[in-house]
Amino acid sequence: MTYKETLDWMFSQLPMYQNKGKSAFNSKLDGITSFTKHLNNPHTQFKSIHVAGTNGKGSSSHLLASVLQEAGYKVGLYTSPHLKDFRERVRINGEKIGKSWVVDFIAENKLFFTTNRLSFFEMTVGMAFSYFADQKVDIAIIEVGLGGRLDSTNIITPEVSLITNIGMDHTDMLGDTLAKIAGEKAGIIKKEVPIVISEYNEETAPVFISVAKENNSRIIFAEESEYADYKIGLLGAYQKKNIKGVLATLNTLTGFKVTENNIINGLGHVVENTQLMGRWQQIGSDPVIICDTAHNKEGISLVMEQVKKQTYEELHIVIGFVKDKDINRISPLFPKKATYYYCKPKNFRGLDEKKLARVFSDSGFKGEVYESVNKAFKAAKKRAKKNDFIYVGGSNFVVAEVL
Repeated sequence: MTYKETLDWMFSQLPMYQNKGKSAFNSKLDGITSFTKHLNNPHTQFKSIHVAGTNGKGSSSHLLASVLQEAGYKVGLYTSPHLKDFRERVRINGEKIGKSWVVDFIAENKLFFTTNRLSFFEMTVGMAFSYFADQKVDIAIIEVGLGGRLDSTNIITPEVSLITNIGMDHTDMLGDTLAKIAGEKAGIIKKEVPIVISEYNEETAPVFISVAKENNSRIIFAEESEYADYKIGLLGAYQKKNIKGVLATLNTLTGFKVTENNIINGLGHVVENTQLMGRWQQIGSDPVIICDTAHNKEGISLVMEQVKKQTYEELHIVIGFVKDKDINRISPLFPKKATYYYCKPKNFRGLDEKKLARVFSDSGFKGEVYESVNKAFKAAKKRAKKNDFIYVGGSNFVVAEVL
C-alpha cells in the first residue's frame, strides 16, 4: 500500500476517538499490552517522561522535548491528536516519523490488528514505542491521549511523571467532578517514580497526595517553587501556567544534564525545535489572525483572557465544536462584542452549525451560520478590516481545517 492507502485503511477500519468519540474509547490496557508483547516490549527499551492533564499537556510535552533537544539528546515525542498530518504524532528531535516507516509498520502488523481488533490509539501508541526503540532515542516525552489510568500510554515506567491541569472535560468517560477526573489522571503515578503537579487545586491535591503516598512516590507541587522568568517561544500569556510544571519536571529528572542555556534556548525555540502548531498560532496579519486549539471550559477561559489583551477595532470569531461539549457552559466565556461565524468541522463528531448558532443567539450573541469551516473563515477574512482581529477556534478540527 502507498502512504495514502495506508492512512485510509487506518482511519476507516479502526475505531478512533478523534473521529468517533466515546464509542471508540477503550477502557482496558489488554490490547496495548498484548500488542507491545508482540512487538518485543519496545516501551521498556528507552527512558521516558509521562505527561497527563486536561489542558497544557501538549504544550508542556513540546517544551520538555525542546529543552532536552537543546541539551544534545535524541528526544522522541508522542502527542495526539494531529492537526494536518498523522505523522505529527510521532517525532524525533522535531522530525516526523517517515512515511515508509508507517507503511511498513502497518503492513507487518496488519494481521495482528485485524485479528485482535485493536483501536486506532493502541495501534499508534505501539507504533510510536516501536519507532523510538528502533531509533534508540535517549528519552521520549509521552503525552497521554485521554485520562491516564486506562490510557494506552500507561504501560510505561517513566523517569518522572507530570500532571498539568485538571478541568471538566470528557466527563462522560472520566467522571463528573474534578476529584474523579483527578483520580483518572493520577493513574499515571507509578511506584517510586516522582510526580510533578503543575497547578495546585484544593479539590484535586488530596487525590494526588493519596495516590503518591500509596506508591511511595515523591510529589512536587510546581506552584510552590520559585523559578526565573523565562521567555517562551509560544505566544499567549496562559503558557506561563505550564512553565513551572516543565521546570519542576526537568529539575526532578536525574541522569540528564540540562544547563541554564539549554533551558533558555529550549523554551525560546520550542516551535522551531518541535514544530508545535495550534497554540495561539498567528497565521495572518492586517488583520491579525490567531488560531488556538483550546476546546474546553478551562482552556477557552484562558484563551479568551488573552483575546481581551489584544488591540483591535473589531473582533471576529470563527467557531465550531464537537457534539460532546457542553456549549451552554462554554458560551458565557466568549465576548458579546464580536461578530461570530458559526461552522461545523468536517468530522463525524462535529456539532451542527445551526444548533451552535441557536445556543449563542439565545444568549445575545450576533453572527451568521456557514456550512463549512472554510466558508466561515473566508467570510471573516472578507469582512475584517486591516485593524481588526480574527480568532479561530473551539475545536482541534476547526483549527486543522484552517491550517
